[in-house]
Amino acid sequence: MALFSYPMLVLCLVYHAHCVKRDTTWDDMAQTELNEALRNIPNTNVARNIILFLGDGMSISTVTASRILQGRQKGTLGEGNYLAFEKFPNTALIKIYCSDRTTPDSASTATAFLCGTKTNYHTLGVKDTTTLGDCSSQFGNEVDSILDWFNTDGRSTGIVTTSRITHATPGAGYAHSADRDWEGDSEMEGVTGGCKDIAYQLVKENQHIKVLFGGGRYYFLPNTTSDPKYGAKNAVKQRRDRRDLIKEWQTDKRDRGLRARYAWNRQQLLEINPDSTDVALGLFNDGHMSFELDRDNSTTGEPSISEMTQKAIKILRRNSKGFFLLVEGGRIDSAHHDNNAKRALYDTLAFEKAIKEALELVDSSDTLVLVTADHSQPLIIAGYATRQNSLFGYVDKVKAKHIPRDGVLWTTLLYGIGPGYDWGKRTNKTTQELESKDYVQGSAFPRDSSTHDGQDVAVYARGPMSHLFNGVHEQHYINYVMTYAACVGRHKNNCGSKSRITNTGSFPGSYAVLVYSMAVLLMYCT
Repeated sequence: MALFSYPMLVLCLVYHAHCVKRDTTWDDMAQTELNEALRNIPNTNVARNIILFLGDGMSISTVTASRILQGRQKGTLGEGNYLAFEKFPNTALIKIYCSDRTTPDSASTATAFLCGTKTNYHTLGVKDTTTLGDCSSQFGNEVDSILDWFNTDGRSTGIVTTSRITHATPGAGYAHSADRDWEGDSEMEGVTGGCKDIAYQLVKENQHIKVLFGGGRYYFLPNTTSDPKYGAKNAVKQRRDRRDLIKEWQTDKRDRGLRARYAWNRQQLLEINPDSTDVALGLFNDGHMSFELDRDNSTTGEPSISEMTQKAIKILRRNSKGFFLLVEGGRIDSAHHDNNAKRALYDTLAFEKAIKEALELVDSSDTLVLVTADHSQPLIIAGYATRQNSLFGYVDKVKAKHIPRDGVLWTTLLYGIGPGYDWGKRTNKTTQELESKDYVQGSAFPRDSSTHDGQDVAVYARGPMSHLFNGVHEQHYINYVMTYAACVGRHKNNCGSKSRITNTGSFPGSYAVLVYSMAVLLMYCT
């Protein structure tokens, strides 16, 4: 019986998939999902490329709400919709705590999935023996990242983000800092011990990174220079050492005979020819890039995350050995911190579009694609609203006994903590106010900015070794799977073909029986 137990299970499922008559749409939906799952076969190839899509603050509730919003945009009720990455064949839950806190920040989490170790709150690219804010404690505690390992293996690397390129998530890929806030030398007043700011480390110590697209120009420009778009608006953030790191980046590339392109607006990015570009730097805002709902998409405005991602892939894939690309939807988190659900969800959908379009540029047989979040955010979907009700409106069909004493209902989307706390002054809002991109959802506890949420996040995986994401895992497990899948870093010499043989059963002959039996069964079913 053991010989045929697995084939017989599959035969039973195939029988139900093809021979059992179904009467309901719900049955069809479930059976379709089962059929898709049955077609999934583990891909044990070596990952020549890895693309890690990181939705900053993209909690599971954010994914759910974005799924519904996108479905509504398609003219459906929404809940039955799927985002592109939700159709990936493998998923898992990820535990996000950091070394010293239950609820982490983005620097500690990025160190986990990019460097493979948990570290302390607010520190990046260092071990947890580093003390927050103590410059001297970071020396000797630096850790390498997957960008380093890909570079050592002769493969290209790149970073795309809608936040500052020196922010916590991208920073953990190339910098080492006892404080994530040391993004530029203007943020290091009073710091002693010889630590370098994150922007300096990027340009002067990580010349191997081929593509860098994001925001954060002011940490690269001297305070004696005006920003090309904002003038002296944020000069206080610009470099006090008067170094022009953009020019130094260009000089380094020219001296090494590389064809380099720098861009600070959308048109300049679109004009970059990937076939004649070796390296590219794009800084599209002096600070964080704009939210998708506010983005100026004119020629002098900012590119979308999709446009940056496509350009990055087209440059990086010219390396026949492969590449690693980090793509961060960084402003999802920013909007959540403001208790501003509409901007958060629209940034999530822009992020999803970048994923969808990236999938068209790579081969799933040799490219591991992961979509995950660094941490959660306390967005709540509550209230028993009907499926026809606006996602951003007050809940509908509330019984009289459940109406609050002040007569003001609650919205479907709420927050656990943050600036949306009403201080006992709740008033009824108009539909126009509730649907506005500026509306701040209510929160249960006051704070000028929402905190992160300590709940697990999801990881969605497609490509080589993606089947290793199944169940519940530590966050730095993501890094271990990536290095194993790509045969780099710690797994450079121990991920050979023998170790990639999957457990497909002890009796190969049973699969011949399975294939023959399926053919006979289908013949009788048709």
